[in-house]
This record gives sequence, structure tokens and C-alpha cells, in this order.
Amino acid sequence: MDGPITAETPIEELVSRLPESVAVLRTFGIVCIQCGEPVWGTLGEAAADKGITDLSPVLAALAAAARPAGGRIVE
Repeated sequence: MDGPITAETPIEELVSRLPESVAVLRTFGIVCIQCGEPVWGTLGEAAADKGITDLSPVLAALAAAARPAGGRIVE
């Protein structure tokens, strides 16, 4: 990914560049795929929709998934 994953990262970009993010976000109750397509909006917006105000655990889990041993980032 270009730069770090933040609350402002668009869901569509996150899912396309880090496919593992779908499973990671699901563990937090964040739906990022509907009808086979990424949802619109940012990671922060999707988290807020689920009542998540502290993104630290979500961002840490996504960062772990993006590490070479844990996941792959599509270039």
C-alpha cells in the first residue's frame, strides 16, 4: 500500500491492495464487502458505523496482516 493504513484509507483501496483485510475487518464486525463489491467510504467511517471509536486494535491487526509473513500487498 502507498503509505500506512489509516482511518482515511478508502475501503475499496484497502480490500484491493490487501485482500486479507476482509477477514481481519470481519473479526471486528466491520463489513467491507457487499454483493461481491467493496463498500464505499473510509475505514474510519465503516468502523464508526459499528460503534468503534478506537481504531488502534483494528489498525494493529491490519498492519500485522500486511507484514510479509502474514499477508501480501498487491502492487
